Amino acid sequence: MATPLTADRLLRALRDEGLHVIEHRSWRTNNRNHKGPWGPTHGVMIHHTVTSGSSSSVELCYNGHSALPGPLCHGVIDKAGTVHLVSAGRANHAGSGDGDVLRAVKDERASLPADNEADTDGNRYFYGFEAVNLGDGKDPWPEAQLLAIERAAAAVCRAHGWSQRSVIGHLEWQPGKVDPRGFTMNSMRTRIGARLDRDPDGVAEPEKPKPSPPSKPTKPPAYEPFPGSSFFAVGRRSPIVTAMGKRLVAEGCGRYTMGPGPAWSTADRNSYAAWQRKLGYTGTAADGIPGKASWDRLKVPNV
Repeated sequence: MATPLTADRLLRALRDEGLHVIEHRSWRTNNRNHKGPWGPTHGVMIHHTVTSGSSSSVELCYNGHSALPGPLCHGVIDKAGTVHLVSAGRANHAGSGDGDVLRAVKDERASLPADNEADTDGNRYFYGFEAVNLGDGKDPWPEAQLLAIERAAAAVCRAHGWSQRSVIGHLEWQPGKVDPRGFTMNSMRTRIGARLDRDPDGVAEPEKPKPSPPSKPTKPPAYEPFPGSSFFAVGRRSPIVTAMGKRLVAEGCGRYTMGPGPAWSTADRNSYAAWQRKLGYTGTAADGIPGKASWDRLKVPNV
């Protein structure tokens, strides 16, 4: 669960992820907020436009049509990989979908239930990106466009601290929908997950040089293996979080007013960001979400 990004934060997140972004007309105030709440946000939804041509597709998504007023998404991704922003608020893109799917996205479950109901307002909870494609299974998906979908979804997930499991396709949300057609959402989530394990420029956390072997064989201490970046999400409770916090305090990176405790919190994220900065990371590479290289260097004892 998260407060929706402001227009400025959404724009910055997309550009920080390396995307070419065009601000279309009055996109910052183009929304459907008068028709219902916008937020809390839980995920990102991918669509195809069933149109061709960048300019006409962007105008359609900005204005909507007689049967469905615009905006019809937050960003339109053309075949060249440019993101055209058309809204920063509630948009008519998700419609009614399956509440069980929403709960799975909120919990970032590894698999989604079947979308067999339309009982929940998705326009409130999801960011939407429309990719320009006829959706006939024949219209090609250029790699530049697929990369932009990957980057756009990762940008929003990174801004909210979500994993790739917070990204779904329209066909996984609303019964009867087929979009996006031409690639699988599982393959796209795999791409997004790999990107989230790197910084926005595509650079992985540097590996620590391997230490010289000890002069005498010793039994290595038992440390917690890296549980994955998606483990560190709002609502997570685990003794691993407590053990991590104690190590951060021992390294002089604790930013706790009380604790640390088992519930992943803003204080944990701020403390881990201090640890990342201590290791030399900067900018979004020091965002407080553990990566494997920095985690291995922290040496959190087994719990």
